[in-house]
Amino acid sequence: MKKTTQQKRILLQTGLLALAVLFMAVGWAKGEVQMVLEKSVNICLECIGIG
Repeated sequence: MKKTTQQKRILLQTGLLALAVLFMAVGWAKGEVQMVLEKSVNICLECIGIG
């Protein structure tokens, strides 16, 4: 049975979503969330002249 273009598109979107969730989970497990938050706060404080 042939897959239609719509079925292929849904399969591709589902696979990419699963990959994105996997990468987010790996980053969270490594503590990347805290590092990004700290860097963004530092940049924001430097931008307004406090840091």
